[in-house]
Amino acid sequence: MNDGVDSWIANEFSGVCPVRDLLDRIGDKWSVMVVLRLGRGTERFRALLRAVDGISQRMLTVTLRALESDGLVHREVFDTRPPSVAYSLTPLGVSLLVHISALANWAMEHEAEVKEAQAAFSAKTAKAPSEHRN
Repeated sequence: MNDGVDSWIANEFSGVCPVRDLLDRIGDKWSVMVVLRLGRGTERFRALLRAVDGISQRMLTVTLRALESDGLVHREVFDTRPPSVAYSLTPLGVSLLVHISALANWAMEHEAEVKEAQAAFSAKTAKAPSEHRN
């Protein structure tokens, strides 16, 4: 590997690991979905709410604020009645999009294999007696 990754692996359980901290914040499913959606272009709040299936208004607000705080999303307020807001990826967000898109592509490419493994695991564990009963 490289020195950066080796260093991270050596300190992965450290409470002050910057990689762990950032992955905790951007690795949740809503952040990934929002970044992927904004990768298509600027979106208004309501359009994002409709586009990201299953997200609540509150969770979208929390997610957008966190992404904005990390410098990944730009928030633009328009002086209209009622006020409207649009969100877009910053250059930093676009640089993250490349990697998130690669992960999304991997997930789509290997979805069937993962589901097969899950089914096999479920079948195996349903038949086997529990090894760790309390």
